[in-house]
Amino acid sequence: MSDATRAVEAIWRIESARIVGALARYTGDFALAEDAAQEALAEALTSWPRDGQPANPVGWLMTTAKRRAIDTIRRAGVQREKYEAIAHGQDEAYDDDLDVERIDDDVLALMFVSCHPVLSKEARVALTLRVVGGLSSEEIARAFLVPVPTIQARITRAKKTIAAAKVPFEVPSPDERRERLAGVLNVLYLIFTEGSTATSGEDLIRTDLAREARRLTRVLIGVLPDEPEAYGLLALMELTASRFPARIDAAGNPILLEDQDRARWDQGAIRRGRAALEQATPRGLGPYGLQAAIAATHAAADSVETTDWERIIVLYEALGRIAPNPIVDLNRAVAVAMTHGPLRALEIVDRIAEDKRLDHTHLLPTVRGELLRRLGRTVEARTELERAASMCANERERAVLRQKLADLP
Repeated sequence: MSDATRAVEAIWRIESARIVGALARYTGDFALAEDAAQEALAEALTSWPRDGQPANPVGWLMTTAKRRAIDTIRRAGVQREKYEAIAHGQDEAYDDDLDVERIDDDVLALMFVSCHPVLSKEARVALTLRVVGGLSSEEIARAFLVPVPTIQARITRAKKTIAAAKVPFEVPSPDERRERLAGVLNVLYLIFTEGSTATSGEDLIRTDLAREARRLTRVLIGVLPDEPEAYGLLALMELTASRFPARIDAAGNPILLEDQDRARWDQGAIRRGRAALEQATPRGLGPYGLQAAIAATHAAADSVETTDWERIIVLYEALGRIAPNPIVDLNRAVAVAMTHGPLRALEIVDRIAEDKRLDHTHLLPTVRGELLRRLGRTVEARTELERAASMCANERERAVLRQKLADLP
């Protein structure tokens, strides 16, 4: 890859959201803006290595994208007044076109459109990574281990759905924004979760995807600096990512929490996570902030044995009250086992099993099998761990479960 190509990709990754956002505001057409921006990117990848990087690379991309949008409009025979106004000013310098006060609004509007509830979860994730994150279809497909045409189809359908639903390109009103912010945070959380705990394939951690989720969360905080739960999410991401260096061995195999070398935990990420958590705390912690507080409790301990498990139990109980979820209950059961023993934890797990919502995952039989092993109920433990191994889609995690089976007496 040439230096010019690297420069194009770096600038695009940083500035694409502003470019697409500004263009969507100018044209009033989200799909057209994204398509035109992609055409400008493709032209830059061809011309910059040949002709050299322009003095104002962002301005070049913006101007080129505007021209592509106008060409598309003209080919379609559209003669609306606002498009003619855009065409009239197409040769103006980028700095003159750019309303500095509107940049944050453009990026924020782009996030809310990409994460609009009219879209499916998969479409929101793909579209956010594409138009806000600046990732190519190939990069998104590689991150999620799906074919490129699948990602392209999701993005195309998403843009058509937005157009059909007449979703406006605008920042929602304060009341609506509060309601829809949870959806934006959830998309960023899903991206990070897929990066930090890969659900399929061979890799346990996809650091690029997790890093992109953190970057996008910082972008959101930059445009919404007064939202505590955005800080809570960033804190959770940083504190979780701090363990990445110790979570896998040289061969890529997972290392369980009790066996991790905590000296390898990233102290810089822990400091950043704690700082973000402090920003989230004054107005009360939401679901992400509570999860971050749990992660911070782990980070404060020198070992599993010295961890304040009672505090973790209390935090999980609080989390379960404001965001009921069987995964939360399952994690609380693990903390109870560390403090009060496996029998009491097994009672909680058996109540969770009655819920049936975890029947499709390997998590419940994994925890239940481990508790039964600790209780000496080997036959039952073997049945649960075999079931967990058969359900686990990640090859590395499946290997750990098989090793647990092999270690049973």
